[in-house]
Amino acid sequence: MESKIQSQVNYSVIFDFEKKLSSDTFAKWMMENWTHSFGYSLLYLIVIFGGKFYMQKRPRYELRPALAIWSAILAVFSLMGAIRTWPEMIHSLTQHGLRYSICVPSYFYDQVFGFWAILFTLSKVYELGDTLFIVLRKQQLIFLHWYHHFATLMYAWYSYTEYPAPGRWFIVMNYTVHAFMYTYYALKAMKFNIPRWVNVVITSMQLTQMIIACSINVWIYHIKSKGEFCHISDGNIRFSSMMYLSYFVLFGHFFYTTYMVQKPKTAKKVQ
Repeated sequence: MESKIQSQVNYSVIFDFEKKLSSDTFAKWMMENWTHSFGYSLLYLIVIFGGKFYMQKRPRYELRPALAIWSAILAVFSLMGAIRTWPEMIHSLTQHGLRYSICVPSYFYDQVFGFWAILFTLSKVYELGDTLFIVLRKQQLIFLHWYHHFATLMYAWYSYTEYPAPGRWFIVMNYTVHAFMYTYYALKAMKFNIPRWVNVVITSMQLTQMIIACSINVWIYHIKSKGEFCHISDGNIRFSSMMYLSYFVLFGHFFYTTYMVQKPKTAKKVQ
C-alpha cells in the first residue's frame, strides 16, 4: 500500500507483549524466510508417513494426558486470538463496511490485531503436531487432515509477505472455529462424554468457514475484474481460491459420509 491506514479501534486493554512485535519487522523476516514453509511441509510429510510405517507392527500409544494438554494449549491460544481480533473486524464492518473489510488491509497496522496475525502465521507450524498424535495412537489418518495442515501452512506464510486484505476474515474465522474445535479435542481426550450434535456443529462451522472464504474470493475476483482496488495479488487470489474450494469439497464430503450416510449395522453372531 502507498500509505498505511491506521486502525482506530479502541481497546480497553493493550497488553505489553502485544506491543513488542512489529508487523513491519516480521513482514521483512517473512519476505526472506517464507520459503522455509516448503521445508517444514516436506519434513511434516516425511515424519507422518514414516511414522505410520514405523507404527505398523508396534502397539499404539495412549497419550491421552499429553493430547489433552496439547489441545488445551491450542484451545486457549485460539480463544485469545479470537477475542483480540474480533474488535478490529467489528470496527471495520460497522465503521467502513463489508467491502472495506475484504479489500483494505488496515488490520496489519493495528497493534493488537497485527500481533495476533503474526502468531496466527507462526502457529501453523505448531499445529502440525496434531498429526503426530494420530500416528502414534494409530488412529485413521484421512487425506483431509494432513492436506489441510500442509496447504494452510504454505498459504499462511506465503500470504503474510504481501498483507492480503481478506486475511482479516480468514484469521478471525480460523481463530474462532479453532477455539471450539480444540476445546472439543481437549475434553474428548479427558474422556468427557460429548454428544454427537457437538461434532456436527463443529464440522458445520468448518464448512461454513470455507463457504464464506470462497464467497469472499468470488467477490474479490469480481471487484478486480472491473479494475477496482482490492489489496490482494492475482497469484494470491488463485492460491486462496483453489485452497478454500478444495477444503469446501473435502469438508462437505466428510460431513456427508460421517453424519448423513447411514452406516450398516454389524450382524449379530449366531450363538
